[in-house]
Amino acid sequence: MSIKNRVFSGIQPSGDLHLGNYLGAIRRFVPLQETHECIYCVVDMHAITVWQDPDELRRATREVASAFIAAGIDPKAHIVFNQSQVIQHAELAWVFNCIARIGWMNRMTQFKDKAGKNSENVSLGLLAYPSLMAADILLYKASHVPVGDDQKQHLELTRDIAAKFNNDYAASIAAEGLAEEFFPLTEPLIAGPATRIMSLRDGKKKMSKSDPSDASRISLLDDADAIAKKIKRATTDPEPLPSDEKGLEGRPEADNLVGIYAALSDKSKADVLAEFGGAGWGVFKPALADLAVSVLAPMAGEMQRLIDDPETIDAVLREGADRARVLAEETMTQVRRIVGFIR
Repeated sequence: MSIKNRVFSGIQPSGDLHLGNYLGAIRRFVPLQETHECIYCVVDMHAITVWQDPDELRRATREVASAFIAAGIDPKAHIVFNQSQVIQHAELAWVFNCIARIGWMNRMTQFKDKAGKNSENVSLGLLAYPSLMAADILLYKASHVPVGDDQKQHLELTRDIAAKFNNDYAASIAAEGLAEEFFPLTEPLIAGPATRIMSLRDGKKKMSKSDPSDASRISLLDDADAIAKKIKRATTDPEPLPSDEKGLEGRPEADNLVGIYAALSDKSKADVLAEFGGAGWGVFKPALADLAVSVLAPMAGEMQRLIDDPETIDAVLREGADRARVLAEETMTQVRRIVGFIR
């Protein structure tokens, strides 16, 4: 069965969600609920490709789930769950490990970036990460996945795995009376502008929880005071804002702050510059701070309320996992027959 409008996406619970996670992913998930059947997953199995403190992993898993809900994702109308509660993710990932080629994995730029010169000592899970990601998506036969620049290569690999499975098991798929394209070639939903939010201290570096300076990022749990202070202290240059986007070239900090304003206000950078072109930072930063506080502070408050009520969050995740498991088992029942497992 091919699903025409099913979205799957996941966020890793690595702790301390920040503005980049929100604008690059979570905020974009919300409107998709109006047009797609949505499955949003906290991918805790992906998180343990590097060692995680168990208590911290549980805390971070609840934090991501709380961010989904506080941002406006409806866990009743759609599915919100954590990956490890649906064991079929791991089962299909093993099948895909036997479909994918080592050469494919070695070409993944994210693996090269994370492993660096230490590739012989990283976990096998880190190398096989894209295979598990393919399983996450194809387990639900998702038609679309919202992706940023850093995940496009992984989605291409997902499509390669789907195509190879469909080809390798074509006779078995036909014998089962199933559609020739058993796994769909999932399409990307490419995120628009302002998907890469940069550090508030250095416009050439991506906003990151690993940055030693807390002032470099806005945490999704920051209160109104902290948000305003971080924006007002953000690194800038001495020039006023330009009147068009061309004037942002070579000005990474200015470009970043204008991009943040544009994303938070659902405007283009051109629209923002039409409003603020020629203004100094003494005008623009307070306006950006007010906007950020109005959007982010209420969400931070709701996230904190949910985090302080772990039983409610855990119940949402369990209910979502129960619903996800039904869909996952439907796929895996067919996959087991296709590959020749006796049950």
